[in-house]
Amino acid sequence: MTEYSDISAHPESPHLINRANWLRAAVLGANDGIVSVSSLIVGVAAADPSPRAVLIAGVAGLAAGAMSMAAGEYVSVSSQSDIERADIERERAALESVPEQELAELAALFESRGMTPATALLAAQEVTAHDALGAHVREELGLHDVNQANPLQAAFASLVTFAIAAAVPLVSAMLAPAGMVIPVVLIVTLISLAVLGAVGARAGGAPLLPATIRVLVWGAFAMAVTMGVGRIFGIAA
Repeated sequence: MTEYSDISAHPESPHLINRANWLRAAVLGANDGIVSVSSLIVGVAAADPSPRAVLIAGVAGLAAGAMSMAAGEYVSVSSQSDIERADIERERAALESVPEQELAELAALFESRGMTPATALLAAQEVTAHDALGAHVREELGLHDVNQANPLQAAFASLVTFAIAAAVPLVSAMLAPAGMVIPVVLIVTLISLAVLGAVGARAGGAPLLPATIRVLVWGAFAMAVTMGVGRIFGIAA
């Protein structure tokens, strides 16, 4: 039995899909903040371990990464929102110009889900009478209030979580003893990634172990590659 068995879907326990939009952006921002800034610090420290170089790299990575994540989320989710609005307007126009055809499409959708033709037509007529556009947006486009794009929410979640998460390897690098920046940052980052994977899984109602391992493996891979590049340039220097 998986950990999903502990999750209740009763009205007093809201569905976890309600968290999908902000949780995706928050986990992405936090993961990117930890991995990118720690990788940058490790890469720079491998080439030039001086505290000044590490501090500049870490602060620059935090500031640039947080703004980049926020801007990227806002632009990408805005594009998604534009597509959603365009499709909704197309449905609105179709309902005004060919309502009978739209009713038939809705009935066919219900029928494909197991309803008899008579029941499907009756259901289509009833939901159309109640809210024709809303019915078509939900059934044809698969859009609900819970999963519609929210650019500002995604941008803010990514900005905040990136900055907070990126501060962890940066602070650990500043507090690390001389000559120990790389091992300290690596250890702190791996612990942080494990915690992030577990928290994200918990918030999303998913099993802890697969989510934690996934975050750890990809984070460690990114740091290894960056450290390798740093050592190459450090030796070349």
